[in-house]
Amino acid sequence: MKSAVETLNPTRVRLTVEVPFEELKDSLDAAYKKINQQVTVKGFRKGKIPARVIDQRFGRGAVLEEAVNDALPKFYTEAVNEAELNVLGQPEVDITELKDNETLNFTAEVDIRPTIEIPDYSGIEVEVDAVEIADEDVDKAVEELRERFASTSPVERAAEDGDVVTIDLEAKVEGEVLEDGVASGVSYTIGSGELLEGIDDAVKGLEAGGEATFTSELKGGSAAGKESEVTVKVTQVAKRELPELDDDFAQLASEFDTLDELKADSRKRLETARQFDQATQAQERVLEKLLELVEVPVPEKLLEDEIRTRKHNLEHHQLGQMGLDLAKYLEIQGKTEEEFDAETREQAVKGIKTQFVLDELVNKEKLNVNQEELTEHLMRRAQSSGMSPDQFAQAVVEGGQVPMLVGEVARGKALAVVVEAATVKDTNGEVVDLEDEEDSVEGEQAAADESAEAEATEDKPQA
Repeated sequence: MKSAVETLNPTRVRLTVEVPFEELKDSLDAAYKKINQQVTVKGFRKGKIPARVIDQRFGRGAVLEEAVNDALPKFYTEAVNEAELNVLGQPEVDITELKDNETLNFTAEVDIRPTIEIPDYSGIEVEVDAVEIADEDVDKAVEELRERFASTSPVERAAEDGDVVTIDLEAKVEGEVLEDGVASGVSYTIGSGELLEGIDDAVKGLEAGGEATFTSELKGGSAAGKESEVTVKVTQVAKRELPELDDDFAQLASEFDTLDELKADSRKRLETARQFDQATQAQERVLEKLLELVEVPVPEKLLEDEIRTRKHNLEHHQLGQMGLDLAKYLEIQGKTEEEFDAETREQAVKGIKTQFVLDELVNKEKLNVNQEELTEHLMRRAQSSGMSPDQFAQAVVEGGQVPMLVGEVARGKALAVVVEAATVKDTNGEVVDLEDEEDSVEGEQAAADESAEAEATEDKPQA
């Protein structure tokens, strides 16, 4: 076999392959054997029909077609390996010449990973938000905790903002009660915005036994997105009572003995959360700066596949679970379809470029992934997908996605190398030490999130 490579553009090549006919012998033998098992010829036992009889009865062309279809993947793979190409997706194959007992010639056009030069990235500088915790932030956190420990007691008066009402609901569309539009004994806090639009105005001023009707667009269920006439009946009105902010509350709501200790712990938790946000912000901004430094051509077919995958996942997984279609989603977001398409394309381009650049960094820095790192990453991915670690691991193994996870971890480590070399300052001009955050498992995930969806040709476990 002889092969040659022609570069069509930085991300696509054409392979020209010439195969001497004798190298098709194994595939021809396999073709005759396969046809033998599929056909019946009078006077011959099944599987024992001579090749000349098959040629006479069914035509030599049918045998050649079967043999070529069997042989092409092998010869294509040999040509790719010989040229040391890093191919993406499936090739477009064209048989240019097939002469019986002489030769097989074909071409294969395929996308390849572009050659990327990683420049010196040590000069990257980014600015992130400073970690500042005001007393008001601590008070708000403690107040939210206090809200969780609120108690209720029934009252004999009209419902007011902040009250907890027990209600029965009945929804009609075009005069018909929906099968899934009836609910009883629903607990609702007035002003929380957790149910239907318009319900607050409907129930305020009602006492137990009171009833009102209002119109609202349904958020979910069989008639999601439709206007509905909703009847609400209040069966109980209860007043929410917050515990006093004192040492007794601290002992009730935490492991601390005093309110001051509880506030100190709240401040520490807020600082930890802000530091994580700061580290994530640094990673995102360093990545953006890195991508600006590198020229990365994007294969058009890979890009179109990635855009299609992102749209499919949004429409059939995320929006489907929320009872929305794309049109309704765009209406809620206040975007046109053209704006949505442009944003999706921009995100897809960034995802592919991120993967290419970080993969090149993995090779350049000779980064490896050990079993412990892979296990930790798998645990995090399982948690974010809503699956148990065992279920997620099984889905990954059965889907042949272990290399995908290894790639995600490696790309996370590559980004950490760049962040470590960069200068990160906060808005106060102070240099930020991100060493602890870079070692955190979340930091590694940030890079994976940017590039995981760029694997357009690979399937992933679905949450």
